[in-house]
Amino acid sequence: MLRNNRALMRLRQDEIRTLVQRYFRAQLDKYLEHMNDRGFPEQSIDTMRQELAVQGNAAEGEDLLADTYLNNDAFREVSGLNDQQWDENLPSLRREWRKGRRDMLTRVLEAVERLEHYSYDEAPAIASALPAPAPQASSSLGVAVDDFIAEHSRQWADKTTGQNRAYLNILVEYFGPDRLLATITKQDASEVKKVLQALPSSRNTKPKFKAMPLMQVIKEPGHKKIAAKTINSHIQMFKMFFDWAERHGHAPHALFEGMKVPKDKASESERKPFTPDQARLIYTELTENPSGLVRKDSHKWGMLLGMFTGARLNEICQLDIADVKQDGDTWFLNITDEGDDTKSVKSKAGRRKVPLHSELIRIGFLEFVDCRRNGTRLFPDYSYSANGGYGRNLGRWCNESFLPKLGIKQPGLVFHSLRHTVVTRLGQANVPEPIIQCIVGHARSGVTQEVYLREGYTLAQLKEAIDRFAIGQGR
Repeated sequence: MLRNNRALMRLRQDEIRTLVQRYFRAQLDKYLEHMNDRGFPEQSIDTMRQELAVQGNAAEGEDLLADTYLNNDAFREVSGLNDQQWDENLPSLRREWRKGRRDMLTRVLEAVERLEHYSYDEAPAIASALPAPAPQASSSLGVAVDDFIAEHSRQWADKTTGQNRAYLNILVEYFGPDRLLATITKQDASEVKKVLQALPSSRNTKPKFKAMPLMQVIKEPGHKKIAAKTINSHIQMFKMFFDWAERHGHAPHALFEGMKVPKDKASESERKPFTPDQARLIYTELTENPSGLVRKDSHKWGMLLGMFTGARLNEICQLDIADVKQDGDTWFLNITDEGDDTKSVKSKAGRRKVPLHSELIRIGFLEFVDCRRNGTRLFPDYSYSANGGYGRNLGRWCNESFLPKLGIKQPGLVFHSLRHTVVTRLGQANVPEPIIQCIVGHARSGVTQEVYLREGYTLAQLKEAIDRFAIGQGR
């Protein structure tokens, strides 16, 4: 890990030369400006000639006296390097400083020499140094991230905004908030990818890791690393940020294109749909309660809504009574974040109308709604949590009590598997994918869907599609 960390901190030769060139270019401009403004005393010129001889020898590794002429603190301040980068690259930096200082002094003394003579051809009397290249448009990382989040949070749900901010905080923590985007290279992006691959999955849950700096956390042995899917979610957000930064003039280039890692091998804990036999068992227990496991109407109807709509756990548990609506002959759930501040949807596509499956109406869901009309919320016994919304209680009951007691709990089977089941079975019933996406709240993609069919599908179309779902379907 120490060797790997040192490799992460080590700068490429071209990166070191860029830092040195930028620093001494600015120094050269100051010398020339001073010379044109006031000139140089002869004593100062002699001192520069003496130093030039020392720096020439030092560049060949022969004279360590050259270090006394270099202002380490000034260079370090403008370089943006952290402590580990500084320590790891100091020998290479010293070598390049000497060369940079040598060549800068050479340019200054050439300009001084030209001051000793007059030229009467068309050339100017003092040939100044080549103009410094125009600085690339750039902003500091911290400022750009704040602007990016502020702009996009208008379209994102609060939970999504928090998650994406957490992703981008990895960049801020790695580079520092003051790092200019123009100085972040493709090689830097590659090093960030290595950091992600070494990041423990429990970094945000273990108090020990929460208080630990990023580069120290990745050195901790014996901890499970974040999954490839999570790494790719970070990288996708980094790419989105740099694409935006380039378009808006915060950075001269985009980064993280094509840098996603291969998917992990299928894990036993990966979420999956219920089998037809499992779905029938769940439905029977919820509707007939032969084992006496279902003791609350909120548990019964919360599970059944998940089974027949594919809605997310929190989308179901936060429903108001007024969210069960009728349009003509079609009853539907109005899944929205409208109402009090505790309601939320995952994305813009999450705001949708989901027709009630005919089976839900047949077994008495509308009667259940009617008996709750004295209140506001459909499931008032589900309390709100800042982390899990309203879905924590139902999720725990399903995953830790109901499924285990039915004898079907296994890795990958949780409440969210109801959603996987709906998507899978509708696809097997030949429902077009864009309609499935509308039902479950996934964003539709492509020109046809995003431009020409922006208005979406009618309730009648969605109703016909969702009624194709059948318990036990799949064989």
